[in-house]
Amino acid sequence: MTKNLDLSGLKSIADNYDLFYIDLWGVVHNGVNLHEKAIAVLKELIKRKKMVVLLTNAPRPNKTVKNFLEKMGMDKELREHVFTSGEAALKYLKNFFLSKKFYHIGPPRDFDLFSLFEKNKCEDIVESEYLLCTGLFDNHDKDLTYYKSLLEKHINKKMICTNPDLIVDRGEVRELCAGSVAMVFEKMGGEVIYFGKPHPEVYNQSTDNNNKKILAIGDNLNTDIRGANLLNYDSLLISNGIHRNEIKNKGIQDVTKEYEVIVNYIQSDLKW
Repeated sequence: MTKNLDLSGLKSIADNYDLFYIDLWGVVHNGVNLHEKAIAVLKELIKRKKMVVLLTNAPRPNKTVKNFLEKMGMDKELREHVFTSGEAALKYLKNFFLSKKFYHIGPPRDFDLFSLFEKNKCEDIVESEYLLCTGLFDNHDKDLTYYKSLLEKHINKKMICTNPDLIVDRGEVRELCAGSVAMVFEKMGGEVIYFGKPHPEVYNQSTDNNNKKILAIGDNLNTDIRGANLLNYDSLLISNGIHRNEIKNKGIQDVTKEYEVIVNYIQSDLKW
């Protein structure tokens, strides 16, 4: 049974845990502004000497996301421990794909993570040895049928997906993410190697999580909550995130059954 923390707050369970994995987009900010109640939670956890990892499916370097949070007004002590799916992917690529040619699927702004590999970037997908998907092209950011046509002759190549999220809300606008392109590729028979939640590697790379009591907090059932379930962490779902309409219409119990996940706690917005 999922317990609602709207009245009691995170403070009612915080002492039960040593380490908190907290999602950024949808929990701490909406892509435009910080959520002040969530910032207050981070301050309280740090005050209590809790381990906090801001774990995000962003296809960017840790440093880039920290700079983004600074521009939004987040204090330095709160953004000390950021870990991104992009950072996890970069380590893998350095080890196994350093000299291979690739075709980049995603907006140019994502490419700062892969500047080390720039000489291997192909302008023509035909010449590539693998596909690197960080998102959607700016001029094809709404229509997934474009990617079906683009990829149908290249399903023999591996795709590296640096953001397993299907969608995200930027303010009030819903946008597609790299995971949606990867799903199209998989349905066509292609192989995808994912980096980010819910896959265990991103958690294990981010910090020493051995022998810790862990709570994972996020707004995405497919990534934040499923990742917690796979690793036997307790989970807290922020219900005003991307699933807000589903939860409002069906209720949390029916929605969790539909997604085949277990949610230990729920809160409208993250607050202390």
